[in-house]
Amino acid sequence: MLGPVILAASRSDRMRRLVSAAPVTKPVVDRFIPGETVDEIVPIIRDLTDQGLELTMDVVGEDITNPAQAEAARDAYLELIDRLKPLDLGTRAEMSVKLSMFGQALDGGHELALKNVRPVVEAAAEIGTTVTLDAEDHTTLDSMFAIHDELRKDVPQTGCVIQAYLFRTEGDARRLADSGSRVRLVKGAYKEPAEVAYQQRHEIDKAYVRILRTLMEGEGYPMIGSHDPRLISIAQELARTAGRKLDEYEFQMLYGIRGDEHLRLAAEGHRMRVYTAYGTDWYGYFMRRLAEKPANLRFFARSMVTKG
Repeated sequence: MLGPVILAASRSDRMRRLVSAAPVTKPVVDRFIPGETVDEIVPIIRDLTDQGLELTMDVVGEDITNPAQAEAARDAYLELIDRLKPLDLGTRAEMSVKLSMFGQALDGGHELALKNVRPVVEAAAEIGTTVTLDAEDHTTLDSMFAIHDELRKDVPQTGCVIQAYLFRTEGDARRLADSGSRVRLVKGAYKEPAEVAYQQRHEIDKAYVRILRTLMEGEGYPMIGSHDPRLISIAQELARTAGRKLDEYEFQMLYGIRGDEHLRLAAEGHRMRVYTAYGTDWYGYFMRRLAEKPANLRFFARSMVTKG
């Protein structure tokens, strides 16, 4: 049960300073976050797309405490879109955004986040690509879904994320599938109370399969966010049963995890999108990657031993 402990550490300023100062941290972080600037990330985009992969780009950073920071987050995404335009990749390079970065948690945060994210979504559409709204903790979801619905009125390809461990998600999935939305399904990476979320892995996995069946049988575009080989096989079978062609759904995995599997799925003709984060405010993102998968924590701990 290390996951909740690590998630708690992700909110600790003391742990942030300790981890950031450790000499082994940067090479380990580089496994998951391959750059801090747009200049550093553009070659990564070119390399991955040359290998037949697709990307969703995330500018990391969540601790927004004032409207100016939210506007800076908006501008960082607009800069990324500006750099993507001459690459002419279309939907092969899309973007993922956390509404907390756009001011969702501030006073008047719902309206502020919508105001800041709208120009990003519109600019992405202008260069032929899309934006997906990432899911955060359960208290933010009603606002996220309302913003998603509002954005889809003008940019219907705007996507969103749902989390299998939340009790509410089966209902959310039915609504989104009926509306023809682009939906990424993940297990979930936040510490949620037992009143709103499954706590046992087997319960989360069963919910994931139920929800994915709903998405596959619906009118939308399912995006399978998982590194679990068993769930990937089940997803392929559900797609076949639902009569979906290979371009009518996609797999998504994190940069730095199971890279060989990325290439294998792409070689088989599947759409395989790599969730690729960059930026300087990497701590929260990095700690959630450790919490999600014990192997990631072992990798970090081993690096500290061998490099220390």
